[in-house]
Amino acid sequence: MADREPAQLPRHVAIVMDGNGRWALGRGKPRSFGHQAGSDALKRTIEAVMRRGIPILTVFAFSCENWRRPRAEVRKLLDLFLKALNKDVRELDEHGVRINFIGDRKVFNQTLRDGMAQAEQRTCGNTALQLNVAVNYSGRSDIVAAAQRIAAAAATGNLAAEDLTEQRLNQELTLAHLPPPDLFIRTGGEKRLSNFLLWQIAYSELYFCDVLWPDFGAEALEAALIDYASRERRFGGLSQIRVRSA
Repeated sequence: MADREPAQLPRHVAIVMDGNGRWALGRGKPRSFGHQAGSDALKRTIEAVMRRGIPILTVFAFSCENWRRPRAEVRKLLDLFLKALNKDVRELDEHGVRINFIGDRKVFNQTLRDGMAQAEQRTCGNTALQLNVAVNYSGRSDIVAAAQRIAAAAATGNLAAEDLTEQRLNQELTLAHLPPPDLFIRTGGEKRLSNFLLWQIAYSELYFCDVLWPDFGAEALEAALIDYASRERRFGGLSQIRVRSA
């Protein structure tokens, strides 16, 4: 455990949960074994986030690019996802977690879509933690869809060209009703964004760690929070430390 408390906490943490397959293969197990262990890691992380009083957590569960994986692995992933919906939503609801799924649901079967809608409806009044789960999500597609809605508004005369501002575009994006992520975490040792929340993380603090996702938990989260607290967020401005000492 960390030996000091972070001086500040993020309001919104976003996580790319990477490393399930490598974790399983390193133990001589099938990749599906790693995905199950990854599901357990998510439960631990949700608990740790709630203990620290962080109000918003967004996780990347399944990207548009994940469809390129072997069919058997994709099927296992979706089966695990449905099983988690059926099993874990009650516990999350009891702990005050509000669940919101982001991404294109049309590609999923009706059973899975219904399960997602029911989870959202069941937890819609909860306030302890806003949990956003990205499934079949793409940051680029998010921006394109927002641009299409704005183009449609312009075509019908409901939006003038000069009214298209950064703020107006942001209103059409996923998670527009929430503050952008303060802290972006990627596990598994890779150092890339993988098409996740590309607009929303423009000024997020990026944290990459070698911990494979199934091994992630309270201690690894605490390390990320301490690193975050050590940084000065300038949002393109000058360092306040340098300004005060000038």
